[in-house]
Amino acid sequence: MKIANHSVVEINYTLKDAEGTVIDTSEGGQPLKYLQGVGNIIPGLEQEMLDKSAGDKFKVVVAPEEGYGPQNPELIQTMPKSAFGGVDELKVGMAFRAQSTDGHPIEVEIVDIDGDQVTINGNHPLAGVELHFDVEVVSVREATPEEIDHGHVH
Repeated sequence: MKIANHSVVEINYTLKDAEGTVIDTSEGGQPLKYLQGVGNIIPGLEQEMLDKSAGDKFKVVVAPEEGYGPQNPELIQTMPKSAFGGVDELKVGMAFRAQSTDGHPIEVEIVDIDGDQVTINGNHPLAGVELHFDVEVVSVREATPEEIDHGHVH
């Protein structure tokens, strides 16, 4: 069976950046299982999965625009430490949930602390990164009506 929209797909994968550093892998764990065609995985990889079959092995390079998007400079802001009331000690790398200007929840990370000023970044950690995937299709099956209705694998 070839992968089509509303296929349940299991893959083994290794994700690297352009320098070859491993970012994520299913090696040593369970394959990733997802529902094709509903946005469960990044668009660039999902598009490349179409028409593949169990046993297929291939490499895919996904540009930032088809992955986690380019870096958005508007999501990097500097604010006073006082904006983090209730937190005793701020450190680079700490993550917080905040609200975007359009009211949606967003995860931000502290990327710099300079005196009383704290710089946060609301971009996804892989925004702006060219993604290099090694993929092996483990299995493909038709999704159940309930999986299609819910938009994810059960």
